[in-house]
Parts: sequence; structure tokens; C-alpha cells
Amino acid sequence: MIRTSTAILRSHLGCSPSKRFRRLLSSNVVSGVPKEPLAPSAATATAPASAPPPPPNNATAATSTTPLPSATDGNPTSSNKGWRFLKYSLFGALTGATAAAGYATYAYTSDEIDDKTRALRTSVNFTVKDDTPAVDKVKGLLYSAAMTVPSKAIDLYLDLRRLVEEQVQSFSEPYSEKLLPDLHPAERHVFTLVLDLQETLIHYDWTREKGWQTLKRPGVDAFLEHLAQFYEIIVYSDEQSMFVDPVVERLDPKHCIRYRLSKGATKYQDGKHYRVYSS
Repeated sequence: MIRTSTAILRSHLGCSPSKRFRRLLSSNVVSGVPKEPLAPSAATATAPASAPPPPPNNATAATSTTPLPSATDGNPTSSNKGWRFLKYSLFGALTGATAAAGYATYAYTSDEIDDKTRALRTSVNFTVKDDTPAVDKVKGLLYSAAMTVPSKAIDLYLDLRRLVEEQVQSFSEPYSEKLLPDLHPAERHVFTLVLDLQETLIHYDWTREKGWQTLKRPGVDAFLEHLAQFYEIIVYSDEQSMFVDPVVERLDPKHCIRYRLSKGATKYQDGKHYRVYSS
């Protein structure tokens, strides 16, 4: 009886630790992510494999990626060199022509250049005679063709220079070659007296209160009246006529002064206006 109870007690002691260890090893937490069922190995083995993509066509790929060579495409280095040489050549030719024109303008007059280049410009008109040898004909034609451009350039330079000189001459030269009319036959014995307007008949004065003022010289009225009996009085000034005319009108109310010459009757040279008395 005692052995039987001892065996039963051992069986209970042996079973209870195994149940406790089972509870510790087992987990009551259930994963929230559903697990996919595993496919059987037979189904995986029998599933058809996806076909690989076809290889690209070499002709199509070359056409789409590589552009066809154009007929105008050449060596970029040689084309750039040629264009650069052309630009530098044109720039050098224009610079040389400008320098030559500037030197000729400074050193020679238009008439001198016309005389010096007349032979060159007439050589362009080459006439072929019947008895001229063929070699001389070819030489003459080549020379005429080569000298055509320089001859035309010289003609253009002369035309432009004459035009510019005419425009400059209208400002630098007096407005007329003959500034005063001829005297009356009864006054041939009368002399002409030329008087300066500034600092001779009038005087400029400046004050802080009134600024610039134009004042008469003392005794100028009696001076003009007396000299008008013996001379032809001319007033010459390098000022503009818009200034000379109103001043003379107020200066000479009795019209003792016959003529007035202003800046337009002077000659402009070396930055100064000179009065011309020869005409």
C-alpha cells in the first residue's frame, strides 16, 4: 500500500513540471499579420516561367540613337580656322585702308591725290588691240581686273573727301568771296575804315548787382559822326550776327556805319577766327 502511494506521488511530481514547462514555452500572443499559405512544391515546379524580353534590334537602335551624318558636316576645327582667318584678313584690310586714307588726308590735298593716282585709275580701262600678242592680252586683262577694286576705292575716297571739304569750307571760309559791294563812282576817292566792335566802340562790364553789361565808349557818337564825313565805316566782329545787329542798331542810331561784318565773314583756321581784309 505504501509502495503504491509512493508510485502515484512520483507520477504526479513528474507530470507537474512538464505541464509547467509547456506553459512557459507556449505563447498566447497571436500575430496580427496573416501568413500566406505555402504552395506545394509540385505547383511551384510546374508553374510556367515568364518569357525573357526580346533583344533590341541593332538597326533600329542605331537609327534612333545615332544621327545620320549631314552633307554639310565637316571638320569643325578646320571650318573654325577658315572663318577666323577670313575675319582677321578683313579686319587687317580695313585697318590698312583706314590708315592709308588717314595718312593721305593728312599729308596731301585732294588735288594732289587726284594727280598722283590718275595713272592708276586710267590703267583700268584696258583696250585690246588686234595685233596684241595673246600673252600681253591676258596680262592686261588680269592687271585691269586686279586694279578695278583699288581704282574704285580711290574714286570713292576722292568723292567723299571733296564732299566733306565742301561742308567744312562752308563753316571755315567766309560766306562770300566778295564781302563788300563796290563803291559808287562818285565815291571812288573815299577810303574804307574798318573798326572793331568789341573793346573799340563798346565795352563789357560785369557787376554783382547787374551782371554783364554792354556799355558805349565815351564820345563814340561824336567819333562816328565825324569820321563818317571822310570814310566808309565798316564794323567787323567775330561774334554772331544775332549779337552784332542789335548792338549796332542801338549804338548807331544815325546810321554812320554803312556795313556790318560778323562771324560768318571770318576765316576759321587753327582754332581761331581771322578777319579777311583782302576782299
